[in-house]
Amino acid sequence: MPLTPLDIHNKEFGKKLRGYDEDEVNEFLDQIIKDYEALIRENKDLQGQIHSMQDKLNHFATIEETLSKTIIVAQEAADEVRNNAKKEAQLIIKEAEKNADRIINESLAKSRKIALEMEELKKQASIYRTRFRTLLEAQLEMLNQDSWDSLENIRTEQG
Repeated sequence: MPLTPLDIHNKEFGKKLRGYDEDEVNEFLDQIIKDYEALIRENKDLQGQIHSMQDKLNHFATIEETLSKTIIVAQEAADEVRNNAKKEAQLIIKEAEKNADRIINESLAKSRKIALEMEELKKQASIYRTRFRTLLEAQLEMLNQDSWDSLENIRTEQG
């Protein structure tokens, strides 16, 4: 067990003939006590500082650990958001491709239908034209017949 300043102060030395000067020894012991007390105070202050620094170090280690965990969580969240965004983008692209294919197929079907309708109209126009021509030719032929001449003669005879 280490000596305390009180132990030094209370220390009694035996007396002998031709011993040391008692006042010098007491003064020296007083100086030792003062120095020893100063060292003890300094040691306590340093231990307090060490304890304070250790508390701060522990605090910062906790903050570091928390920040590290937070960064990991943030990275995981960012990765998840990125992956979700990629999946959503792929879904949007697939949906757009489906819509584009549907629109193209509908457009092709409409185009074919219009082409068929146009061909049908061309045929009907050709048939109409042929019928109309036939009708006109028949009418012209009737007009060119001699029976009209006889009708004209009947009219002139009545008149």
